[in-house]
Amino acid sequence: MTEQKTRPTGLVAIDREMARQHADAIASYEGASEMAAKAAASLKRTGKLLLLGMGGSHAVNRAVEPLYRTLGIDAIALPLSEQLGQPLLLNGRTIFVTSQSGESAEVVRWFNEAGGRDETFGLTLEGHSFLAKTAPSLVGAGGTELAFAATRSLTVTFALHLAILAALGEDPTAALAVLKSPQDIDITTALSALANVQTVVTSGRRLQGVAEALALGLTELSRRPCFSLEGGQLRHGPMEMLGPNMGVVLFRGRDNTAGLVTAMIVSAVETGAPTVVFDASGEEPVAGAVTLRFEPASGLAAIFAMLPVAQRLMIAFAEARVDNAGTPVRSTKITRSE
Repeated sequence: MTEQKTRPTGLVAIDREMARQHADAIASYEGASEMAAKAAASLKRTGKLLLLGMGGSHAVNRAVEPLYRTLGIDAIALPLSEQLGQPLLLNGRTIFVTSQSGESAEVVRWFNEAGGRDETFGLTLEGHSFLAKTAPSLVGAGGTELAFAATRSLTVTFALHLAILAALGEDPTAALAVLKSPQDIDITTALSALANVQTVVTSGRRLQGVAEALALGLTELSRRPCFSLEGGQLRHGPMEMLGPNMGVVLFRGRDNTAGLVTAMIVSAVETGAPTVVFDASGEEPVAGAVTLRFEPASGLAAIFAMLPVAQRLMIAFAEARVDNAGTPVRSTKITRSE
């Protein structure tokens, strides 16, 4: 008889979070309009945005950075730990502090040291958290994410940003349509391509923040040193690491950086590295790469389409390598120490 492997409890918990992420994201968008309008008004006053967060929250910030810049806002994302140690000047900036729990050590210390400011807003999943009590906050639906490795919290936080971007005049229709009718993409070939790699590097251009979110999740769940490099940074030297034992996962959207991502796909394939492409560009696939094709999209529509599929890939990748994937052994869900 074939012995069936029991699904680890940590992954069962992640499954529960993921199953509700689309509904919670839609509810978050719909419930955030009042605070989103206030955040948008602040951005119109200052024209400058500093996005602060840690872990998955920083990856979200990296992903939305270019979306605010497209609207003419001077946006920059920094880890909160970096702002604490090597701070940018805050005068004249709108500040978004993102923390799914609203309780992480850096969030508490930053407010204690920097103090509250008129143009500071929080983005969190927990309405009773330190962050939500300290700053006017957009609060996502569904409460705190309980499972280790960010999944639902990322999607919900992106939905809060969608509300702000809509208040700034961006059309949310395409992004909401993806949330309401997500594509079901088979990851079997992608998982097979990565079956024998020792580690994975993820990369993108305009979608680099999503690549960073995936690398973080891969590392947390598989306990392998997976990491992310922006496309140009990967090109400048680190190509030396590529080969049959190094997986490459690239993100290509329908935007003006798609050609650069295409060139990287070609180069990665030429090294013999198993290459997987999350592709919403509408361009032709590159021979030799495993391409997961999505409806052509950019911005948050592309992110909402790709993210759940990337999450399923990272979970399956980890489950094949770790007996108790999803159960942290050196970390906690809420990091309360620096």
